[in-house]
Amino acid sequence: MNHTFKARLRNETLIGPIISLPCADVADLLSRVGFDYLWIDLEHSPMDVADAQILIQGAGGRCPCIIRVPEVSEAWIKKALDTGCDGIVIPQIRSAAEARAAVAWCQYPPQGRRGAAATRAHGFGLNFSEYVAAANQELAIILQVEHIDAVNQIDEILQTPGVASLFVGPFDLSGSMGLLGQIAHEEVQAAIGRVIAAGKAAGMPLGLYVVDGESAASAIARGFQMIALGTDTSYLLAAARAALRAAKG
Repeated sequence: MNHTFKARLRNETLIGPIISLPCADVADLLSRVGFDYLWIDLEHSPMDVADAQILIQGAGGRCPCIIRVPEVSEAWIKKALDTGCDGIVIPQIRSAAEARAAVAWCQYPPQGRRGAAATRAHGFGLNFSEYVAAANQELAIILQVEHIDAVNQIDEILQTPGVASLFVGPFDLSGSMGLLGQIAHEEVQAAIGRVIAAGKAAGMPLGLYVVDGESAASAIARGFQMIALGTDTSYLLAAARAALRAAKG
């Protein structure tokens, strides 16, 4: 039975936190509490690819790690994949053409155009052949739908071969509609509903970021299978505030 992150994404509901602090101990700690994966964020953090690789090493194989790159870029995608991550999140996909290009940069020939080198993903050369033979099948390629242009092309984007999941970014989506931050607005929710309906019809696992457990339960009930639940910084802030309130009575 295939137990890769990509295979589990097709058959399970997976929950993981977003990590934005470049500290291996954070990944080590969060990999031990039962999350299904760790999301290492290079888009909205000061981290670079070297930091991401250290976080993956900090997780120690206890938990799958995926990396969100900062942009739809061949160079960023190639460098992120060479860390040995289990999946990659590519933000701001706005068209089927961008989706096809992103997938091609993630896959080795003949399916795609990913460059090859002996990096950590390949055991620094020790298991190069084995990694290259399995990577196209096992890597989870996750595209973010976070612009109204993507919603308007959702059916075409869903036809892109090689995509493991589409992940809705509600904040940027609302901004692209002139409603920044108004996640509950009926037009934003209608756009998200279009993605849900199209994803379900195509059998595509869908993901969503949520801030708390109650919101996660609601997202799962709507059909989302990949939940990004909070961030390392939000957990730190919440615990610190709660402790200080309790101490001050």
